[in-house]
Formats: sequence, structure tokens, C-alpha cells
Amino acid sequence: MPSRHPSTRLLRPVAKVLPEAARAHNRSLVLQTLLHSTGLSRADVARETGLTRVTVSDLVAELLADGLVRETGQREDARPGKPATLLEVDVEARLVLGVDLSDHALLRGAVLRLDGSVVARAERPLAGRRGAEAVDAVEDLARDLLRRTDRPVLGVGIGSPGVVDLGGTVLSAPNLGWSDVPLQRELETRLGLQVVVVNDADAAALAEHSFGGATGDMMLVAIGHGVGGGLVIGGMAVHGSRHASGEIGHVTVGTDGGPACVCGKEGCLEAWLAAPRLEAALAAADGEPARERVLAEAGQRLGIALAPIVGALDLAEVVVTGPAHLVEGPLADATRTTVHERTMPAFHDHVVVRTSSLGEDIVLRGAAAGVVSAELGVS
Repeated sequence: MPSRHPSTRLLRPVAKVLPEAARAHNRSLVLQTLLHSTGLSRADVARETGLTRVTVSDLVAELLADGLVRETGQREDARPGKPATLLEVDVEARLVLGVDLSDHALLRGAVLRLDGSVVARAERPLAGRRGAEAVDAVEDLARDLLRRTDRPVLGVGIGSPGVVDLGGTVLSAPNLGWSDVPLQRELETRLGLQVVVVNDADAAALAEHSFGGATGDMMLVAIGHGVGGGLVIGGMAVHGSRHASGEIGHVTVGTDGGPACVCGKEGCLEAWLAAPRLEAALAAADGEPARERVLAEAGQRLGIALAPIVGALDLAEVVVTGPAHLVEGPLADATRTTVHERTMPAFHDHVVVRTSSLGEDIVLRGAAAGVVSAELGVS
């Protein structure tokens, strides 16, 4: 079966293609155009996409029949002739389930519309479950979410910790006791729905791409129980030759040693930056200036790790996510300053280093975006 993983193709269609692949691509192109614009008529869509009016009319008729697009009335127009009929994507036509497995103690899920807005939520305590029991818990959460739906469900998106291949097999997720677990295939069999499983940091990057305003080549850094990253380059999620792109947590930062890491090395980025490490260091700090120094040093170490990545990939944006009281303020400021100090001003002064506005829903919204991309070809 071909992979539905959003990493295998452009997340957003941007131009016409050859006739043999044209219809599905052009359908996605029309849908994408309507998803991110308002007040467009069929003629407007034709101008925006470069497709002929006949092609657009045919594709719009198909999308209307499928219930994915609806007519919203006629444009008030001073020009002579019949007023244009306006179109929009019906974001409530399909629902998507998003599941976030990134927390070490809690499984979080939501029912979402096509625009990423949340309809209903559910949670399950992980309660130490690992291996097959953890898979059962994910299934139980997904079934709970399904009971909260009242219209067709496009699929289930899951953001999992660890290394995940393009077929949705979790190659390694130690916190869940998973090794070579075919999670996507297993859940599709159990639920009878399309399932897309991606790494949790990759899911967060998809969320920023779809809902967070990221427009250029970007890297997202997720700070939590560990440290991971997701990349969107040239409109595509980058997965890597061994499905581990963005796994920067065990990159050694600097040559001056540093805290011991669980992997056995010293000075890994995760040893400086993982949320439990930062919380412990903040608790031990004496006074607010000392706490700010802890966060600033963590941000500096992150900037040291990111600078060569920014330079190598010519990124437009770096987004840092994690608990707001940790990542916002001194940590983000130091990261931004260090990246700019350690890259070439003429080329990298434009790089934006910021925190995310998507909050704790970022992984489950990104997992849902992966389903929308895989099934409808839009993001």
C-alpha cells in the first residue's frame, strides 16, 4: 500500500501538473485555494490557480457534490451581467481525530474540524501502561472520540514520541515500551478508519505550517520530557534517511562538558533543555536573577545547536514550543540572540526565532493536519 504519510509529497499544491496526474492534483489545488482565501468565485479560482474556467467549474461541481465546498451567495458587484457566486470550504463537512501521545503520563485527543478547530476532547491517564497495553489505551481513546462525532470522519492522526517510519511503524519509543510497533496498521485494522502516525515533533511542525502562520522553510523545536525537532523545507515535511530528522536532543552542545545525560554522554542538548532538567535547575536556583540565568543558558545552548542548522538549510524561521513558563522570555531571547550571533548577518539576519501560539494542542492539531494533507491533499 502506498504511504499516506504527509512527508512523501508536497503538503500544499502550488501549480498545474502533467495530464496523467492532473485531476487529483488540480482538485487539491482548488480546495487549497478556497481553504486559505475568502470571497472567491469560480472565475477567481481560475485566475488564482491558472486552471481553465471549464476545469474549475467541473472540479467545483465535484467538490459541491462531495459536500466539501458550499456556495455562500452572490457577490455584490457593480459590473454588468450576472453576479458571481462565491464559494468556501465547508470546514464542518468532515471531522478528524487527533491524538497526542507526547506526554509521559497522559494521552490527549480531540475531534477537530478541517480548519483545526476543536469540537470535543477526551483524555486517558497512561498509568504506566507500556507495550501492547499502551496500544490498547490509544485504541480506547480513539473509540471514545469516535462516539463524540456526528458526521463522517476523515481519519485518525496520531503524534507519537520516538522514531516513526513513513508507514506509521514506531521504530523506537522507549517511554511507551514500543520497538518496531506497526501502530498505523494495527489501529486501521481495529478502528476501520484511515490512520496516519507521525513523530510528535513532526506533527507540531505540521501544525505550525497549517495553522501557526509559518510560511517559509522552518524548524520546530519541541521541549518536553526530551527535546526533538520537525522540519518543513520547500513545502515538504522532511523525514530523513533513517526517519530521524530533527532528533537533536542528544547532540553534544559545546566542548566544555556539561550535565550528564541519560544516554551516557555529557553536555547533550537534552541535558540542558529537557523540561524536567529545567524545572529541577529552577527549583534549585536562589532568586529570580538566578532563575533567569538558568533559562538564558539553556537558550544559549539551544542557539549553539541551531546555528549550524540555520546556516546549512537557510531557514526562514525557528519555532520553539514547550511549557510557556520555560520557553518564553529569557530562554527564547537567548536562543534568538545566539542564532544571530553565530550565523552570517548578510544571509541570516532575517531568520525569525519565536515561540508558538498554538499552545498545548499543537501536536494533536498537527496530527489532524497530517490526515487532512494525506486524504485531501491540502494543509
